[in-house]
Amino acid sequence: MSVARKTVRKAARTATRRTSVPSGGKARPAGTDAAQALADYHRKRDFQRTPEPRHGGAPGVEALAFVVQKHDATRLHYDFRLELDGTLKSWAVPKGPCLDPTVKRMAVEVEDHPIAYGDFEGRIPEGQYGAGTVIVWDRGTWAPEGDARAGLRAGKLSFTLQGHKLQGRWTLVRMHGKDEKKPSWLLIKDEDAAARPLADYDVTEAEPDSVRHIGQPEADPVAEPAEPDAPAASKPAVRGQSKAATQRADATARKGRPKDAEEAHLPGVAAALPDTLAPQLAVLADGPPPEPAQWAWELKFDGYRLLTRIDGRGRIRCFTRNGHDWTDRLPELARALAQLPVRNAWLDGEIGVLGANDAPDFQALQNAFDLQATAPIVYWLFDAPFVGGRDLRDEPLTLRREALRAIFDAGELPPSLRFSEAFDATPRDLLASAAGIGFEGIVGKRLDSPYLGGRSPAWIKLKHQLRQEFVIGGYTAPRGSRSGFGALLLGVYDEQGELKHAGNVGTGFDQRRLAEMHAQLQALDQDECPFTPRPAGEKAQWVRPELVAEVAFGQWTREGKVRQAVFQGLRSDKPARQIVREQAMDPVSAAKAAPQASGKADKASSAAKPAAAAAAKGKAAASVRGRKSTTAAKSDDALPGDLRVTHADRVIDRASGATKGEVIAYYAQVAPLMLPHLRGRPVSLVRAPDGVGGELFFQKHVQNAPLPGVRLLDPALDPGHEPLLQIDSAKGLLSAAQMNTLEFHTWNGHSRGLDKPDRMTFDLDPGEGVSWAHVQEGALLMRTLLQELGLDGLLKTSGGKGLHVVVPIRRQHGWDTVKDFSRAVVQHLARTLPERFVAKSGPKNRVGRIFVDYLRNGFGATTVSAWSVRSRPGLGVSVPVAWDELPTLTSGAHWTLASVGERLSTGNAPWDKPPLPNQGLARAMQVLGFSP
Repeated sequence: MSVARKTVRKAARTATRRTSVPSGGKARPAGTDAAQALADYHRKRDFQRTPEPRHGGAPGVEALAFVVQKHDATRLHYDFRLELDGTLKSWAVPKGPCLDPTVKRMAVEVEDHPIAYGDFEGRIPEGQYGAGTVIVWDRGTWAPEGDARAGLRAGKLSFTLQGHKLQGRWTLVRMHGKDEKKPSWLLIKDEDAAARPLADYDVTEAEPDSVRHIGQPEADPVAEPAEPDAPAASKPAVRGQSKAATQRADATARKGRPKDAEEAHLPGVAAALPDTLAPQLAVLADGPPPEPAQWAWELKFDGYRLLTRIDGRGRIRCFTRNGHDWTDRLPELARALAQLPVRNAWLDGEIGVLGANDAPDFQALQNAFDLQATAPIVYWLFDAPFVGGRDLRDEPLTLRREALRAIFDAGELPPSLRFSEAFDATPRDLLASAAGIGFEGIVGKRLDSPYLGGRSPAWIKLKHQLRQEFVIGGYTAPRGSRSGFGALLLGVYDEQGELKHAGNVGTGFDQRRLAEMHAQLQALDQDECPFTPRPAGEKAQWVRPELVAEVAFGQWTREGKVRQAVFQGLRSDKPARQIVREQAMDPVSAAKAAPQASGKADKASSAAKPAAAAAAKGKAAASVRGRKSTTAAKSDDALPGDLRVTHADRVIDRASGATKGEVIAYYAQVAPLMLPHLRGRPVSLVRAPDGVGGELFFQKHVQNAPLPGVRLLDPALDPGHEPLLQIDSAKGLLSAAQMNTLEFHTWNGHSRGLDKPDRMTFDLDPGEGVSWAHVQEGALLMRTLLQELGLDGLLKTSGGKGLHVVVPIRRQHGWDTVKDFSRAVVQHLARTLPERFVAKSGPKNRVGRIFVDYLRNGFGATTVSAWSVRSRPGLGVSVPVAWDELPTLTSGAHWTLASVGERLSTGNAPWDKPPLPNQGLARAMQVLGFSP
C-alpha cells in the first residue's frame, strides 16, 4: 500500500473513531451515546438465558472493525455490522452480501450491538429474541469515505472493507424516510477488482463457514492490481477450492494454450464472443434420410444438454439448453474444462454418468445432482460454434468438428471430457448396435449444415423406442404395500397452450425415488385439475404442472395416451411449458428441409465488408433458415391462404437487410406467443411504409377501410374519436403487418373494462452517456422499490435502448389515480438516487441519468407489446425475460428480428411462473405516503 493511501485511510479512521458531535457542536465522549444506542439491544434480551454479551469489547485503535454474522434463526440471514461511536451499527441482510455490483441486496436496519458482539458465536435459546445459531461468517476492518455519520443521516454511506471474504468498495443506500422504525437500505458492491459476477461466484454459497479461528486480514487486497490475464472477476466458480489453488489452476490452464484463431487461420467471421447461445436441437424422424452418406451419425447420449462458454481470459461458464448457469453445480467439470487448450469459444455437448456397457445412465445422472456428487459426470462434446474469436455457425458441420477435434488432439485431457465420435456405419445398423449396448438412439447431422439456434431438420434423431418428456399434472394413491404414490398422470401441451392428459406411468420407481418424489409432489398440491378436459375416471391429487418426467413407452393409442410406460427420471433442464408431443418427421422431408452452410463463395463476397456487417448478415441468414426449418416447410406455409403479401422482397431495414416478407413471416411464426399480450386490449399501430428511417404513422383509430381481422371497438370507449382497434387473431396481426405495420402497442387496460387499468408500466429510458450496466442496475433498483411497496413486476426488453417493468394490478383505481401514483413512485426513486434517476422527461434532463417514464400509465397511452418488432435500425424485438436473466442481457435490443428465433422456444415462460398475486395498491400507497 502506498504511503499516500495509508495516510488517507488513517485520516479517515481518525475522523470517525471516538467522538460524536451533536447538533450543539460540542464533542462528547462516545460512551454516552453508546449506552443510549444499546438500550434497544438490552431491552430485547434476557441475559440470564442468552449467551450473547451484554457489554464489552474494546474499540479499535488503528482501524474500525466490521463483522458479518451468519444467523440461522427463523429465517437464515446475515447480520452486517460496522463499528462506529462505540457500538456496532447493524443491518439484517436476508440473502447475504453479494460481490456482483449489479445485484442490490436488501439490508434492514436493526438495533446497535455492543462491540463485543463481533466475536460472538453460539446458539441463542428457543424463546429468546433471535433464537438460532450464530457464526462469525466474515470480519476485518472498514474505512468510510468522508464523514460516516453524515452519510448515515443522508442515507448514503460509501466505505471500503478489508475482510477475509468481503473486500473493496461498498455502498449502503437508504430506500425510505429516516423516520421509519426499521429503515430499509440496499447493500451494493461497487465496481472494482474485488467484484465478481454472481453467475460465476456466490460468496455465501462458496464460503459458508466461520472465520473466527482465522486472524485478522493482513493485507489490503484492493490495493494490489489483479493479474492482467486473470482478474478476480474472471475466476471460475468452483466450490471448495482456495483462491491460491484457483490461481494455480488458471496459470496451469493458460500454459500451452494456442494463439487466437486468427493466427491459426480458422475460417469464419471474426466476431465478439456472444454472452448467450441457443443450442441447435434435433427433430425426431421415423427413419434415416434417403442419402445417409451425406450425414454424420453419432450416438444419442442420455443426459443433459450443456453448452460451455470460455471467454478470452479462460473463464469457464456452463449453461443448460435454456440458458441456466450450472457452473457452480459442476465444480469438477469446470476444473476439467479449464485445461482445454482453447480460449474465446462456445462448445456444445451432453453430460451424463456412465452405467452398464459404458452407456449413459440417466437415473445415475440425477442421483449425482441430488447427492451433490458430480465428480463421475462425463461431458461428450460434439460441436464448436465459436472458436478463437471466429464465428463458425455459418460454416459446415465438417469444419466445426475439425476445429473441435483439433482441441482434443492438442494434448492429453481429463477423462471426463470426451469427443463424440461419428461412426462409419449405416444408420440402421448403428441404431441396432446402440440399442444392444443400452443407448437411447442415434443422431444424424447433415455434413454441410450450419449451426442454427432452435430445432432444425439439419439434425435428426432416431430412437429404437419411444421416449420423451411429459408434464406431471397429478398422482394417484398407492395400493397394497406400496408407499408414496401409485402412478403419475402425464400431460403434454397442445398448440392452444392447454395441457392434455397423455396417460399414466406407475413403474420405474424404487423406494427412495417414491419417497423423494412424493415429497416434491405434495409441495405442489392444488385443488384445480390442470388438464383440459379433466381426465375421465381418474381419482387423483392434482398438482401444479411444474415437474417434467422423462418416460419410455411402447406406443401412442388413438386417444393420445401412452402405453407400457416406464419412468426414467425427472428433468430440471426443460421448462414444463415447452413440453409437447413429439411428432416423427418424414425422413425425405427432413432431408429436403435441412439448410446448407453458406459455402466459400458467400464468404469471399462478404470478406471485403466490415466484420460487423458480415456477422449481422450471417445471423440474419441463419434466422431465416431457422424460421423455415422450424416447420420443415416453406416460409409462407404458415400464412393464411387469403393473405396477399405485396412487395415481399422490399428491404425495409438497411442495417440488417430484412425484407417486408421476412417481417410478415416472423409475425406469422410468433403469433401464438404474441396474441396473449394483444387480446382484449386496444392496440395502436406504428406503420412504416418507407421502412426504417422513413416517415412513421401512429394509428390509434380506424382509418378508411378496416383491416381484415382487426376488431373495431365501441366508439363510446373513446368519445369524440373513431373506433379504437383491437387484434385478437393471427389474421388481424398479419393483415396489419401487410399494411406496413412494424410495431404493435397496447393499452394498460382491457376493452371490457376500460375505465380502470389492470397494470402499470415503467419504461426505463436511458439518457445520453448512461452505460448499459447502469440501465441493468436501474431495473434492479426499480424492482427493489416495488418489492418494498409490496408489489412485484415483470421484466421485458424494450427492443430499443431500455427496459420495461410491467406491474399487474387489481382493477380498482381509475387512470388518473394510477398515473399519479406511478409518478409518485418515480419521483421517490429520483429523490433517493438523484445521480441515477430523473423524474422529468426531455433529453436535457436525463443526460447521464435514466428517465423512468410513468407517462405510459395515462388514459390512451400505450407501450410496445411483447414480441413486437421495433422500427429502428437492426429491428430489435421486445421480449419477456426473467429477472435472473437480466445480467446476461447486452442491450434493450438483445434480440433482433435476425436472432429472436433462438428465443422462441422459451416463449412467454418467464412471465408464466410463478403467477403474480392479485396485487392491490392500497398498501403501496400507504407505504409511499400517497393519497389518491
